Amino acid sequence: MERTIVEQVKGFRTEDGAGVSLVRVLGNGTAKAFDPILMLDSFDSTNPDDYTAGFPMHPHRGIETISYIYRGKMVHVDSLGNRDAIGDGQMQWMTAGSGILHEEQIPPAERLLGVQLWLNLPSKDKMAPPAYHSIKDDEIKEIPFEGGTLRLLAGSYGEERGHQGKYLPLDYYDIHLDPNTSLTVGTEERRSAMAFTLLGDAVVAGENIREKTAVKFSEGNFVTIKSGKDPVQVLFMSSVKLDEPIAWGGPIVMNSRAELDEAFNDLHRGTFLKQKMSYDTK
Repeated sequence: MERTIVEQVKGFRTEDGAGVSLVRVLGNGTAKAFDPILMLDSFDSTNPDDYTAGFPMHPHRGIETISYIYRGKMVHVDSLGNRDAIGDGQMQWMTAGSGILHEEQIPPAERLLGVQLWLNLPSKDKMAPPAYHSIKDDEIKEIPFEGGTLRLLAGSYGEERGHQGKYLPLDYYDIHLDPNTSLTVGTEERRSAMAFTLLGDAVVAGENIREKTAVKFSEGNFVTIKSGKDPVQVLFMSSVKLDEPIAWGGPIVMNSRAELDEAFNDLHRGTFLKQKMSYDTK
């Protein structure tokens, strides 16, 4: 059964962090529809003044943050001693779990192009130990097909395997289509699936979708993505819907107001960080 589009969200320009200009696509108002993906921000600028202020040290609990920098560079620093840089097609996967403080520095580049998404953690794993892992070139497989290339950022594609999330499965593809070509992506029927048009307008599930737009799919076994006269770059994500209550306060996402209050009380008391972790980068 072919998937269809049940919702689409066009991103809008805003600022976050210390003054980073970005395109906010998904957020609090879309969390239920795009479950388990809570937030999606897109970065796209050729002006370093738009982003070099970065994101100063801030807390997270109850989620995983996944940053994909296709062009440019991002430097991760956290309260548990990790310091690592990704860039030009690499990704970082941070499990906030019970609590972590981190910052993201963004050095000047010819172009900054990428996406950060927040993946919710199941209620049973909200207080899991924090962890950080960078997904460098040796973990990202580039799979050619007629008319384009698929970069396997995480999960699986056919017989190929990429980085596997510990708490929720996530298939994450960066799909590049030459002009006037298409790719049909097979999916597990009941998985929660979406796509984001990072560069260019595309025809997704039979509908014309403008650049910097997220679409949520119905259930089904496959979806087809097509380009027109210009090449396009589309990100595809597939995971498992949690269908759990969401209590969201800034950088912290829990399941109840009481848990949210506890998290902010921990911040005020200086008891937010619960776990130590080992340094894990590639």
